[in-house]
Amino acid sequence: MVRVTGCPARYDADLGYWVVDDPAQVRAVMLDPATFRPDNAVLAHTPLSVKALRVLSAVGFALPPTLANNAGESHRAIRAAVARFFSPARVAAVEPLTRSLLTSRVTVASERLAAGELVDLVEAIAAEPPALVVLHLLGLSDVPLAELKAWSLDSLELFWGCPDEDRQLELAHSAAEFYGWLRSRTTAARRAGGEDLFSVLVGLGLSDEEVCAVGYFLLIAGQETTTQLISTAFHLAATGGAASVEEVLAEASSVPTWRRVTAAAVAVGDVELPAGAPVLLGLSGHGGPADLAFGVGVHRCLGAGLARLETRVALECASDLLSAVRLVEEPPMIDLLSFRAPKRLLVTALLTCTDTL
Repeated sequence: MVRVTGCPARYDADLGYWVVDDPAQVRAVMLDPATFRPDNAVLAHTPLSVKALRVLSAVGFALPPTLANNAGESHRAIRAAVARFFSPARVAAVEPLTRSLLTSRVTVASERLAAGELVDLVEAIAAEPPALVVLHLLGLSDVPLAELKAWSLDSLELFWGCPDEDRQLELAHSAAEFYGWLRSRTTAARRAGGEDLFSVLVGLGLSDEEVCAVGYFLLIAGQETTTQLISTAFHLAATGGAASVEEVLAEASSVPTWRRVTAAAVAVGDVELPAGAPVLLGLSGHGGPADLAFGVGVHRCLGAGLARLETRVALECASDLLSAVRLVEEPPMIDLLSFRAPKRLLVTALLTCTDTL
């Protein structure tokens, strides 16, 4: 459901952010990165405990400004290097691979449903194809897929969730494991070179910490958010909701918000925000265009075209399946500050007339 607040900015004491939902104001904020800086884009929403910080520190965990959190001069070169992996031509070229990966999984899921099984559409169809496609685009054939999916969900919860100290410690160990893998992969790229993501970043003269920072969030954002977008699209399609990728993006994107922080006192509409004010921007569900879900300006999502293609193909491949199933439960949700999608979509086949005879 589209929500329009009519208020240019309001302070949400529970969240601790100035919330801006009006699409025109959101666009204006994102087009002014000098005033509304991205410095807080990837900071932990819930402050990390000393124990969690120690776990991260033990592996040299660091996320210096690179892409989403970079307002400096280095941003342009890093973004340009990464953008080449996601050029329109390269994205178009992976449609056959995307379709093949999704078709095979839809076929298996359909067979299981026909046999009377309950099927989780997230695990069975949506989970793996976006990861396999983006790893292909990035020239990476050595990423452990199951681990990447687990690392991704854990890191999103660590940085955008509200975990208690015990849960933070679990998530920190996962993030540290991922970061350790990134460190090893960066070292290998320095030794061997090549044309994959890590080799290109090393070739830019980036430090190990900068290479790892790019890899950390690109390997998550490049696939997990699309898995979540596909899962949301499946949920809506199976329940008679949004029928197209553009409707899903406009109404219920898997990345419904993003963060900024004011560099100085500034007015949003007729509301005065102080310097250093954390701002939460509503990207979806507030009457704005679908394209706003990917942001605008110099920090716009580099994978927008890929996410659209993969979700469109997923809906095309699963169209018949989605019209012949029903949910067996209200889906449990991934519900984080900036990420929202079904965690599981457990379905069963609809009964037909012949089934009842």
